[in-house]
Amino acid sequence: MIIKVRVIPNAKRNEVVSRVGSILRVKITMPAVEGKANEELCDFLSEFFDVKRSMIFLRKGERGREKTIEILGRLEEELNEVLDTIP
Repeated sequence: MIIKVRVIPNAKRNEVVSRVGSILRVKITMPAVEGKANEELCDFLSEFFDVKRSMIFLRKGERGREKTIEILGRLEEELNEVLDTIP
């Protein structure tokens, strides 16, 4: 499954804030320096979607706040159920 993510770095805690259309807004505690926020984002999304870290891939947006993430390891229907829980 491919999802679009808007990252908000330097937050107090890691959390999914909301879903605006097809874009998932996620707060990350790490600063956007030397890929630290990208690694933290992938770690957090692996926990959020309950997949192994090796199944999360950053496909686009390494240097920007808008990112394209690919998630493998679970059925797309299961991942959509997790996304539907986000207000």
